[in-house]
Amino acid sequence: MTNLQESLPKELLRTNRSGAYSCSTIVDCNTRKYHGLLVVPVPELDDDNHVLLSSLDCTVIQHGAEFNLGLHKYQGNNFSPNGHKYIRAFDCDNVPTTIYRVGGVLLKKEVVFQHYEDRILIRYTLEDAHSATTLRFRPFLAFRSVRQFTHENSIASRDYQEVDNGIKTCLYADYPELFMQFSRKCQFVFQPDWYRGIEYTKEQERGYASNEDLYVPGYFEMNIRKGESIVFAASTSETNTRTLRALFDKEVEERSPRDNFFHCLINAAHQFHLRDKNGERYILAGYPWFKPRARDTFIALPGLTLSIEEDDYFEAAMKTAEKGLRNFMDGKPLTVKLYEIEQPDVLLWAVWCIQQYAKEKGLETCRAKYGKLVLDILSYVQSGKHPNLTLETNGLLKTDGTEHPVTWMNSVANGRPVVPRTGFIVEFNALWYNALKFGAEMATAGKQETVARKLEALAEKCQISFVKTFLNEHDYLFDYVCDKGIDWSVRPNMVFAAAFDYSPLTSDQKKKVIDICTRELLTPKGLRSLSPKSGGYNPMYTGPQVQRDYAYHQGTAWPWLFGFYMEASMKLYKRTRLSFLERQMVGYEDEMFYHCVGTLPELFDGNPPFHGRGAVSFAMNVAEILRALEQMEKYKY
Repeated sequence: MTNLQESLPKELLRTNRSGAYSCSTIVDCNTRKYHGLLVVPVPELDDDNHVLLSSLDCTVIQHGAEFNLGLHKYQGNNFSPNGHKYIRAFDCDNVPTTIYRVGGVLLKKEVVFQHYEDRILIRYTLEDAHSATTLRFRPFLAFRSVRQFTHENSIASRDYQEVDNGIKTCLYADYPELFMQFSRKCQFVFQPDWYRGIEYTKEQERGYASNEDLYVPGYFEMNIRKGESIVFAASTSETNTRTLRALFDKEVEERSPRDNFFHCLINAAHQFHLRDKNGERYILAGYPWFKPRARDTFIALPGLTLSIEEDDYFEAAMKTAEKGLRNFMDGKPLTVKLYEIEQPDVLLWAVWCIQQYAKEKGLETCRAKYGKLVLDILSYVQSGKHPNLTLETNGLLKTDGTEHPVTWMNSVANGRPVVPRTGFIVEFNALWYNALKFGAEMATAGKQETVARKLEALAEKCQISFVKTFLNEHDYLFDYVCDKGIDWSVRPNMVFAAAFDYSPLTSDQKKKVIDICTRELLTPKGLRSLSPKSGGYNPMYTGPQVQRDYAYHQGTAWPWLFGFYMEASMKLYKRTRLSFLERQMVGYEDEMFYHCVGTLPELFDGNPPFHGRGAVSFAMNVAEILRALEQMEKYKY
């Protein structure tokens, strides 16, 4: 903790499942513009999250001597006030807990984010002290979008009002008021000032502007006795301060422990849950900058819910998603906030998602709940009404991705797709074949024999064309085939054709695909997005935005792809491949101690030492590793 080279790269995320979050490094030094103690959506302003309270510095005062436990980085690589040097222990098995020692003072700090309320709670406990002790708290306010910075200005309002055991303030119009309150009486000293030139290293690394000024309205001060606890609350609504201690205890009791790999993943899975003000349930694609994206939702939903026996949330999120799907297919405006639902593979992933529910709950239960939706999706795709997905005479699906990215490989540079996947795309058609076969199974169960026969006939045509179009003489699958030619790049998208329950490939063909993936794409952190033997391999996701865009899908490793690789391997090799896959899991378990503690980041460099990059916590990665763990357990017994 006292070695900043070791502790600053480690981040910690807390969420409230309503879109707000709290995120910083484990030493509470913000290194991203997305970091903050209280970051909330402000729908009255825009669709972004906004940092209200950036940080809270605590100062221990004894015999007139002040010891500031805060930490900020300023220009010129200057850190102040170096509060990390007082840290003696850190633990986040249950809730993040930091122990500070200042001389004879032992101060414990615990942090939780209240469920479904925009309220961060911090409990300070004076565990030991040999003389009278005073605590001083200095809040650093930002009141700005996570995509911007704030700087010293004359527009920011310095007004504040006293409330029960604290104050409320609001720097700018249209923002919610920020309430800062304590569990017992305190003194607030109005001493407004701007702290200038605070610097965020992660933004520097990414080639962005990285400096801002933060407004400090003054400080709170109170005495504290040995053994006493004080709870601080920062929120967009006033709280009853007499209940803060009990509220903190209640929130702690509801926390999932993070005492092993599996529990860490469960805890992370819950952080992607999102309930909006209308009661709609979503899956956030990742923190800190992603929204609920349709493709991510359908890929992640089974792992985040069914794999940990939380079927209720699957059904709640799918109820919201179905509204979006039907809005789209009916050509109506969306009534739910499910982004990128127009992408051509979203409908196909929705069918795959429902298929996982059928495997968990039984075909008949699934058919009763989602049978009509599945058949309606298949009918819609066949009708040719999708704006960018057409069913060709050979039984395959075709799409246009030359101008805009249409697959999960969606990086753009200079307004053009970095990987212009277009025409017949391998995973689209693997998904299509799987959907047709599952739809036929569903129709048969519902005694819709005519529908089932039509789907089976189309699946048979698709299977023949798939092998003819994608399988090459080197025993792997082309990534995409279009009018302008064939993409010979070795990419991981062929793994889906080997993994799905219904595959257009024979067992021998699937084994050869998996063997290629093992030799050229598999890393300890997932499958590479491009083989090192293919042209354009660029495995290091570093540098300015354009440089990172070109590397995003050109060799970086993605953990969520490992879930499908594992599924295909287990189906083909059964228990003989189990010990190998268990060893692969060690690479993900190690990540629980790095980057964002207890979760998995968006992607990794494709070459050693496989540094984590991108979003600090990514739903599809957590979901697929959970699903992989569940499937491996089934093969053990």
